[in-house]
Amino acid sequence: MRPHSTGPARPTALRARRAARHLVALVTGALLLAAAPAVSAEPAPRGAGAPSWTGTWATTPTQTPASDTTAFDDETIRQTVHTSIGGDRVRVRLSNEFGSGPLVIGEARIARAAGGPGTRIDPRTDRPLTFGGRTSVSVPAGAPLLSDPVALKVPAGTDLVVSIHLPGPTPGSTLHAFALQHNYRAAGNVTGDTDIEPTETFDRWYFLTGVSVSTGRSSSAVVAFGDSITDGSVTETGANHRWPDRLAGRLRTTLGPDAVGVLNQGISGNRLLHDPNPPAGSDAENFAAYFGQSALRRFDRDVASQPGAEHLIVLLGVNDLGHPGTVAPESERVTAAELIGAHRQIIARAHDRGLKAYGGTVLPFKDDTLGFYTPENEAARQALNHWIRTGGEYDAVIDFDRALRDPSDPQRLLARYDSGDHLHPNDAGAEAMARAVPLRLLR
Repeated sequence: MRPHSTGPARPTALRARRAARHLVALVTGALLLAAAPAVSAEPAPRGAGAPSWTGTWATTPTQTPASDTTAFDDETIRQTVHTSIGGDRVRVRLSNEFGSGPLVIGEARIARAAGGPGTRIDPRTDRPLTFGGRTSVSVPAGAPLLSDPVALKVPAGTDLVVSIHLPGPTPGSTLHAFALQHNYRAAGNVTGDTDIEPTETFDRWYFLTGVSVSTGRSSSAVVAFGDSITDGSVTETGANHRWPDRLAGRLRTTLGPDAVGVLNQGISGNRLLHDPNPPAGSDAENFAAYFGQSALRRFDRDVASQPGAEHLIVLLGVNDLGHPGTVAPESERVTAAELIGAHRQIIARAHDRGLKAYGGTVLPFKDDTLGFYTPENEAARQALNHWIRTGGEYDAVIDFDRALRDPSDPQRLLARYDSGDHLHPNDAGAEAMARAVPLRLLR
């Protein structure tokens, strides 16, 4: 209830003057709103006003299985990434998306690699990373973190080194487990040291998920959305021979060093329709978490939100066929129709974000050493590939299958492209995959 007023009544003239002033304020505000430019709910087009950013490198974060107890404590992790395009300024994306508590970063820095061992940086290019102007920051559990822009000349096709000091006990909870790149940890805060004395070398990226550049010129990015074949499994470590790396090289040669970034969002073991679900008591419980969330679940983070993304290449489905009965329950076996339905969802969501979507045909895997091949799985692969080629729903088709299969036995990889497990292409196979991408699609 409102209390009853016992004070004297306001004079009528005073009430009238205040009412008049209130009316003038309302009219004036309405006129100002009418004269102001309309505010759109749509994002401003790239290049309009604020500087635009384009991804030059990316990877997908995953969580760790319970058996992985890697942790850091007053240590620096020094990690190398390979740029696809160049720029004059740079931003770094870190992630605590699978952490159960805050990720405390004492200091972080970026520099160009000095060549030779990845422990060394070029001190002339060493720059501190800040986050809202701060050099030290706490990242909440489940959140990513984007750095402030840094003035640094970043050449295309070169190595950048990101050094992160973790001052307190820090579980290695958010990572990309199969980096095919030597990275390092060292005692204390040595983020600014030209060279470090590593206490461990590892083939992972921890907490680091993206690097973008700005040049003031028009550029775009293509996202390679896939599994271990896109991730680069069994290609040479440290050589940047993954097929997206080779595609980036072709684009630099043909279109220029700053035209099209290539962002590798492949995860070894990734599936379209299911998250990791290792059978209880199986050895897969020790590694399946590294396979990452399903493609349908991670699409918004790994594709739609990538800076400058305008194109998407999808190569997914082989693990959906091969995992059930091996590293996933038999109950998760899928049909060709279910795979096609998942691809249709990816196409729809890509088009909703204004991306062109290109379908990659699934490579052959007859007699693979992982137990994926069965006549039923081969029939489903053929049905999926037929739909990709003839369905007309993708904006274009990239026929990886045709480029790498053995003409004398089309269910097998051609021997010169086979890593030996009859499933993953070797370095030459990755080069052949990159050549199979028509560059006209990405101009």
